[in-house]
Amino acid sequence: MNISIGKEEEIYLIGIEGDLDASSCINLDKAISEAVSAGEKKILIDCTNLNYISSAGLGVFMSYIQDFENNKISMVLFNLSKKVKNVFQILGLDELIQIVDSKEAAKTLINES
Repeated sequence: MNISIGKEEEIYLIGIEGDLDASSCINLDKAISEAVSAGEKKILIDCTNLNYISSAGLGVFMSYIQDFENNKISMVLFNLSKKVKNVFQILGLDELIQIVDSKEAAKTLINES
């Protein structure tokens, strides 16, 4: 798995490529942790090239929900494949984590919050 990090205006952008599993979720956790530590308030996660997510990968996202709420940080995931999006929906995580279909929709949503 590869993680890319970038900034677009005041938005912190994290791209995930490959499989997000127990061995690779540490990299995502580090990228999100660095964004939070840097005081970022708007985080977009590009899942265009995310092929697979394990329970460990889901756990990374879940572990930050309360931190984001407490620190008024917005996070939006976008461009999930049907397979990956279905995992979030089956577990009800789409109710706790904002998920949209495109980068444009993600930017609009995060700028409204």
